[in-house]
Amino acid sequence: MTCGPDEAPLPVRVTRPTPFLDRLPPPVQPLPRWRVDLTPPDIAPWRAGNCGIPGVMHYEGRRPGPHIVCVSLIHGNEFAGAIVLDRLLRARIRPRSGRLSFIFANPEAMDLFDPRDPIRARCVEEDMNRVWSPATLAGSRAAHELDRARVLLPVILTADRLLDLHSMLWPGDPLILSGLATAGREMAQRIGGVATAVADQGHPSGCRLIDHPRFSDEGPAAACLLEAGQHWHESTVSRAMQAVMSLIGPCCGLPVPASGTSVPQRDMMVTDVVTARTGAFRFVAPFRGGQVLPARGTLVAHDGRDEIRTPYDRCMLVMPNLRPARGHTAVRFARAASSPA
Repeated sequence: MTCGPDEAPLPVRVTRPTPFLDRLPPPVQPLPRWRVDLTPPDIAPWRAGNCGIPGVMHYEGRRPGPHIVCVSLIHGNEFAGAIVLDRLLRARIRPRSGRLSFIFANPEAMDLFDPRDPIRARCVEEDMNRVWSPATLAGSRAAHELDRARVLLPVILTADRLLDLHSMLWPGDPLILSGLATAGREMAQRIGGVATAVADQGHPSGCRLIDHPRFSDEGPAAACLLEAGQHWHESTVSRAMQAVMSLIGPCCGLPVPASGTSVPQRDMMVTDVVTARTGAFRFVAPFRGGQVLPARGTLVAHDGRDEIRTPYDRCMLVMPNLRPARGHTAVRFARAASSPA
């Protein structure tokens, strides 16, 4: 990174000597009671699929064109995207050109959803958005989400444009995520309904769907991940619908609604991923995703004896996890993509 003498980024994690009492972990705060305004959709008509792959509805247009894939239910308790795909299927949306596939990735996880414990339904056995590396998919290990990813892989490998529909547990500004490949970053700039595009290098804990080499290698295929808003809110469904329509509207001959024409205005690049090293990781305030802290060196969190501080001015917090477990991503720091790098 090119910086002047007064611009050098600070280290993200600063270890400090502390008196004994300061080393005691902060008291554990009870988890909030989540607001659940949505119920899972009835996807029974689509579970068998129509192309030989369960949960995949595939349609061919009369004219040549790209293969567009919309994916929902990578996480079973994030079913706003499944509601969108279910509504479009019931409306008999079909492509005029190219190919269109709607995927319900992990309906078995959604079947576990209980509004009294809504976090539980995220997965059956493991996070399905960390299993997409070719080595993992080709390995011998068996698990529900991994086996399901292998079943879906033929569709993924033919996708020209893929939109992975998600939502967020903690409050934050909706955003569209891409990897660093040019095609993915350009696709992110065209998705409607969100104001912020963020590019990053993925997660150290495993390969996301959008990071599969089909999309992460420099080539024509592109994939983005939409964080449409907070889980279980109707506004999240509306935003996901805007994003999907901005992607499939041209191939289906559908006008994009005026409310969905807004595209990302902020183009951000993740520079640092903060992982909780202890079970005592605590933010100093209930930060909101998308919040920009103006001054470098701002204290963000404590992780045992470490202080977590912003490394530069105008640092954006990407999806802070206000209660991270040890070894999990707590927050990512991002700056404007036009900044020197």
